[in-house]
Amino acid sequence: MLTISDLMRRLPHLSLEEFQSYWSEKHPQAAPEDAFSTLGVKRYVQVLPLETDARNLVIGPRTGLVEPFDGMAELWVESLEALESNWSTEKAKTYLDIFFKDKQNFIDWTRSTILVSQENVVMA
Repeated sequence: MLTISDLMRRLPHLSLEEFQSYWSEKHPQAAPEDAFSTLGVKRYVQVLPLETDARNLVIGPRTGLVEPFDGMAELWVESLEALESNWSTEKAKTYLDIFFKDKQNFIDWTRSTILVSQENVVMA
């Protein structure tokens, strides 16, 4: 199983609440109903940061960290082969274009990144 993670920062003119509201309420409506199945997405999760002092416990003595991300989208696909096969069709490219255009309404891509990864389970 592969994970595609969009580590996102919001556009400068948006508050965190505006960013999260657009992302959770409007963005999912941007593409047709069959978009995720066409792309072979098995699971989609929106990861929202918590405003809590507990973050300091996790950070510990680390210094010089980059600013926190405003959110992370995680999509799971079956395999690299499935990703390459599903995402290269004309229908998939159309849906990806729709998603990309809508993401420009709330994501600052100059301060965000995407990670394509495979899990290495150390403890389950």
